[in-house]
Amino acid sequence: MRMNERVLHLLSCALLVATTGQAQSDTSSYGGPDGLEAYDEIEFFEDRGALPEIEHAAHALGLKWDVNDSLALIPGYDIYCHFNTDVIFDRSGTPKLGKDTLRLTLAHEDCDLSIPCPGHITSPFGPRRGRMHYGVDLKLNTGDPVHCAFDGMVRISKYNRSFGHVVVVRHQNGLETLYAHLSKRLVKPGDEVHAGDLLGLGGNTGRSYGSHLHFEVRFLDEPIDPATIFDLENGTIKARTLDIHHGTFAAIAAAKAAMAARKYHTVRSGDTLSGIARRYGTSVNQLCQLNGLRRDSIIRVGQRLRYN
Repeated sequence: MRMNERVLHLLSCALLVATTGQAQSDTSSYGGPDGLEAYDEIEFFEDRGALPEIEHAAHALGLKWDVNDSLALIPGYDIYCHFNTDVIFDRSGTPKLGKDTLRLTLAHEDCDLSIPCPGHITSPFGPRRGRMHYGVDLKLNTGDPVHCAFDGMVRISKYNRSFGHVVVVRHQNGLETLYAHLSKRLVKPGDEVHAGDLLGLGGNTGRSYGSHLHFEVRFLDEPIDPATIFDLENGTIKARTLDIHHGTFAAIAAAKAAMAARKYHTVRSGDTLSGIARRYGTSVNQLCQLNGLRRDSIIRVGQRLRYN
C-alpha cells in the first residue's frame, strides 16, 4: 500500500473512531535508552515537526497516531517489535539474535539494490584508533547525492552530535542501513523509499574530518561489515542472500576483546622512549611500531603510547 493510500485508509479509520468514540490509547515512546558504548545521542528531539504523512492525517482529526495502528506496513516489525523514530540504537529494547541461522534475501534482481555513493573506501570496518569503527567511510564531496541501498522505510532522520545529519532505513528483511555526516536530509521518518532513492546530500557534519559518507549495515542493532555484502568499489552485491548467526558477529567480539587487552602509558615530564620501554619490558622499536613513531620522534606530555 503506497503512502497516499495509507493516508486515505487512516482517515477512514479515524472517522470510524470519531463516530464510535473508541480512540487508540496514547503510546508515545517505544523501546529503551541508547547503548552508549559507541556514540552519544542528543537527549532532546529536534525533528518532531517532520511527522510522517500518516501522522499528519491523524493530527488533522485531533488524534494521536500510534505505530501499532499500521504494524503490517512497517518493515521488520515482527523481528524488532518496535519502530523507534527517535533513538538510533536501541540495544535494550531490541530482541537478541536466537541460536538459529537466518537466511535473509538481499535482492532478487540487480535493480533491487543501489550503492549509496560511488566513492572508494577511505576507512574500513573494524578497530580504529582504539575503538570500533562500525561502518565504512566512503569518499564523496559535500553536496554529492546519497542513495538508499534497498527498499524500506525511513526510521531515523535527525541531527546527532556524533553522526551529524543522519538517516536510518529499515528494510523488509530486517536489515537497517545508516547514512551519516550528511549536509542535508531529504527524507523524514515514515517515508517509504526504494533502492536508489535520494536520501540526502553528502557532507562533513558531526564528528567528522573531511567530507565522506559513514555507511553502516546492522541487524537487530548488531553491526555487520558492509564489505561482506557489497563490492563497494565496483557497485555490486556479493551474494543475493545473507546468512545471519552468532558467528556473523564473532569477529567483532574478538576485536573488541583485543582492544580491551591493550595497555597504554600516558607520557609525563622527563619520559623518553627508552625509559618507557625499560619500564614495561619492551623495546623502543616495538613502541615505535605500535604507535607509528620513529626512534627520533618527539613525544609530548599527555600523549598516550601503547606498549603491548
